Amino acid sequence: MKKIGSYFYVFLVAFLFVIPSCDKDNNEPSTVQLKFVSEEYKPFNYTENSEVKGLASDLLSDVCEQLNMDCQIDFMPWETGYKEVLENENTVLFTTVLNSTRRDLFKWAGPFASLDWNFYSKAENQIAIKTLQEAKAVSNIGVIAGYAIEEYLIEQGFSNLVYCSDLNEGLVKLMNGEIDLFPTNKYSLESTLGTLELSTFSVSSVYTIKTELLYYAFNKNTSDDVVADFQAAIDFLKNNGTLKQLSQDYLNTSEFPDILQIYTEPYPPLTFLDNTGGITGYGSDIVKEIMKRHDLFYKINLSSWSNGYQLTLNNPNLCLYTMDRTEIREDLFQWVGPIGTNTTWIYTKAGSGITINSLDDAKNLEAIGTVDSWFSTQHLQEEGFENLVYDSDPEVLAKMLLNDEINAFVCTDITFPTILKDLDYSNNNVIPAFSLLASDFYIGFSNNTSTTIVNNWQQTLESIKTDGTFNAIHTKWFPKLGE
Repeated sequence: MKKIGSYFYVFLVAFLFVIPSCDKDNNEPSTVQLKFVSEEYKPFNYTENSEVKGLASDLLSDVCEQLNMDCQIDFMPWETGYKEVLENENTVLFTTVLNSTRRDLFKWAGPFASLDWNFYSKAENQIAIKTLQEAKAVSNIGVIAGYAIEEYLIEQGFSNLVYCSDLNEGLVKLMNGEIDLFPTNKYSLESTLGTLELSTFSVSSVYTIKTELLYYAFNKNTSDDVVADFQAAIDFLKNNGTLKQLSQDYLNTSEFPDILQIYTEPYPPLTFLDNTGGITGYGSDIVKEIMKRHDLFYKINLSSWSNGYQLTLNNPNLCLYTMDRTEIREDLFQWVGPIGTNTTWIYTKAGSGITINSLDDAKNLEAIGTVDSWFSTQHLQEEGFENLVYDSDPEVLAKMLLNDEINAFVCTDITFPTILKDLDYSNNNVIPAFSLLASDFYIGFSNNTSTTIVNNWQQTLESIKTDGTFNAIHTKWFPKLGE
């Protein structure tokens, strides 16, 4: 099958979206024509024997049926479609990632799927990467112009990018050794490898970069009512099992982004995986109790903090816990809480001889480890620190401290003891050298989450505090500190 991405176009039945309104002159209803634009991006939107297929395409068909409309989809190269929807009224682009760059350029309906972007290498030539920073030292990384992951890597300062016209070319270059890494997701990867008649075992995932959520993106001038109706139809299809079935059919999974999505990080004892693989911890118990009292059972997604933070910053209907409420973050999120307090310290290794009596002393150190997007990281950045070493995993930074690879590590007094214990160390191996700040932590919601949801969660938390459940949860996890 020749790819549409190689400038082959498919045009389907014309589609009129009739919005009833009152014409001032003749009282006739006005008609708005929406044009749906997509690329060949299997398994979400593609053509096969002139038939339109894919999770996003099928879902669009179901949405149109719910709203009593016909459909038109024009397949074209991604950059062409992106430009068309950006510039032309009443156009819709899919499948589209919502990120910080695009958030204010379009109106959005979804999400209908989530993707983990990974760096893939040729299986027989695996490249060891532990951090995103290490990937910058790789000779050549293939990307597709205009894709969200290409935009992200540029934002992160990557200069070793080699451009490919599409997924086919990217994977061919990877297999031929023309590039060392190629970022994509497993769904598109498996589909493209099948097209190229290559085994899924011919490549290996070497590093997970980030998670993205997929939407229908509407031209900015599209009526809010049109987008709202579209979103309501998607939510209906989530609730009635349609999207679950489509996910099973096309992605071999029954999981999909729920109407409200909840994220947390591995950060014991507040949130972490127990021995059975379930998410537990002090903050998790509080969130689960709130959901229980609302008869809600949304899945809790475990992610790196920086990944969950960016998702909640950009996407609607996202919940992230536990999150310290600071001046920098105050207007970026909505807040439910407080549910606890902690003190952040700059820790040094016992016996290192390092003394920190002020922020200036800390600035003069060669290297201080800190986690991407943590509130303490943001605080140090605001204070002008230029000696920060970043990672998304606090355990990695704790190991670096104990192995003398960094001079200090920034962490809270609640979580660092558990991190040390998991690494077979104790509090005696470190020194809390400087108290950085004290703060309360909360359950955070994205700003474009319904205020009704946020207010209901706050009211339920107050009930949990009033009837004694909150104190019981606190005592369970902090018996020596329990009231």
